[in-house]
Amino acid sequence: MKQPSPSSPSISKSPFRGWRPFWRLIRATKPSKLALTIALTLSLSSTVVSLVVPLVTKNVVDSFSLSSIGLPQIMLLVAAFLAQAATAAISTYMLARVGQQVVAGLRERLWRKLLALPVSYYDNHQTGETVSRMTNDTGVVKGLITEHMTSFVTGTISIIGSVAILIALDWRMTLVMLTAVPLLMLFMVPLGRKMHLVSKSMQDETAKFSGVLSQVLSEIRLVKASNAEDREFEGGMKGIRAMFRLGLQEGRVQALIGPLISLILMLMLVLIIGYGGFRVSSGALSAGDLVAFILYLFQIIMPASQIAMFFTQMQKSVGATERITETLAGPEEDVLAGAEASRADLPLVADNIRFAYEGSAEPVLDGISFSIPPGKVTALVGPSGGGKTTLFSMLERYYKPTSGAIRLGDTPIEAYSLSSWRSMIGYVQQESTLMTGSIRDNIAYGTDREVFDEEIRQAAGMAYAAPFIEQFAEGYATEVGERGVKLSGGQRQRVGIARALLRNPAILMLDEATSSLDSESEHYIQEALRNLMKGRTTIVIAHRLSTVVDADQLLFIEKGRITGRGTHEELLQSHALYRKFAEQQLQAAQPAGSVQP
Repeated sequence: MKQPSPSSPSISKSPFRGWRPFWRLIRATKPSKLALTIALTLSLSSTVVSLVVPLVTKNVVDSFSLSSIGLPQIMLLVAAFLAQAATAAISTYMLARVGQQVVAGLRERLWRKLLALPVSYYDNHQTGETVSRMTNDTGVVKGLITEHMTSFVTGTISIIGSVAILIALDWRMTLVMLTAVPLLMLFMVPLGRKMHLVSKSMQDETAKFSGVLSQVLSEIRLVKASNAEDREFEGGMKGIRAMFRLGLQEGRVQALIGPLISLILMLMLVLIIGYGGFRVSSGALSAGDLVAFILYLFQIIMPASQIAMFFTQMQKSVGATERITETLAGPEEDVLAGAEASRADLPLVADNIRFAYEGSAEPVLDGISFSIPPGKVTALVGPSGGGKTTLFSMLERYYKPTSGAIRLGDTPIEAYSLSSWRSMIGYVQQESTLMTGSIRDNIAYGTDREVFDEEIRQAAGMAYAAPFIEQFAEGYATEVGERGVKLSGGQRQRVGIARALLRNPAILMLDEATSSLDSESEHYIQEALRNLMKGRTTIVIAHRLSTVVDADQLLFIEKGRITGRGTHEELLQSHALYRKFAEQQLQAAQPAGSVQP
């Protein structure tokens, strides 16, 4: 049976059902009960003081004379006003503090969750949308707590207290005033439902737009090199126009809420003055009572408007909560569960591996089996799209096989903890990824111990990175820029190799680290790779056969299957497509230097 979508009519009929998950989410952050108690107590005290003022005014009006107003009465009123202002200020600060703690707790949970989610999650979610959960959605919750929660608490107390006092003063007048409540609900309930749907759609569009921004700005060089500014501008404008339309809808709802409340409450004021004037003239009500009624009405009008704004913001927060909860509910990697992986002197074995990406019926790997001997070099060769990179991802345990198993010796690799398994692996990509920070930070990245400068220099030296690093004015403290843009491709590769050397991995995976470099950079990196590969089980994705002709074993992968295995010479004799590849590449140019331990 098809489940209704979050924006379907069935859910829109009952937006309040989302409040329970919201409160559960807030409670999970464990807000300070002491701070909440102090804030609520002070709010109650402030409101009680404000409720006393109309009663004092009533007595002044009913027995007005200059002789009745003395210094004690004036001092009492001044003290009451000062106490009200002080308690209101402290209460507001305490609630704001709690709100900030709640949002910080939410962001902490989200950040920890985002780092624990598997790679497959990010295959199905744009980075910008995920960032929007952390910033925009938590910001909506923050706005509710820090800006509207105080008004809701004090407003509720003020309304309840005012109504209670009014009933005691004259229950008939109070009933006349309360006739406006059903009329108010008649308009506010459908407007609240509309606001819930509009706010949810606005948050969706904001997340999508954040995704577009993140993608385009992170690849701005490609955009400019392709003269694609106009294309990307139009793509961004679609999101801007969609948010503009939803913003107008949200504005229309908000434009109706305020005036409707004011209109209904002004009608109440007219009724009270008219009916109250009649009762004063008949002697059933004193002039002071009527003045008190009017003052209490104003103490109801403003809080009612603030409470309406609270519920409007609450609808937005409910929508934001759905997305935050969805992210927090995602399955995460348990990096510590399992045995400690320590031995690497065992063969790495794949047994009939099959794998298809989520939502795809077409397998990327279809019955792959192999054995990689320890301390030897195994090369994966074949046409693009055959599944070589996916196989690397499975060795890193970013994905689990649909069927089959990968073992280290006789032990499935899933039996080892992710943390210890990945610490055994060093991975050098085609284009090494660098993080914003210094060269030293990037070489030491991911090392879970204190790293000394001598170790950094030694790793950089073995990676042939030390000469160019030491030419920089700031040396190892040189900032590399976002994704390493301040370094050349060859420099980034050598920093990446230095990082792998510092990790001292038992298993080395290379995604043809020299395929896109100039001859000088390639020479240095070939030498660095030789240092890195010594004594290690090495798996290489080879785009150029010249770099792996001396590998101990070559696996030829095409369309998710291994169609040939053996040494370079053996495959030349037994595999027609490999022989064709070799003739095209090895005869077209002189070998650039073979990769070997």
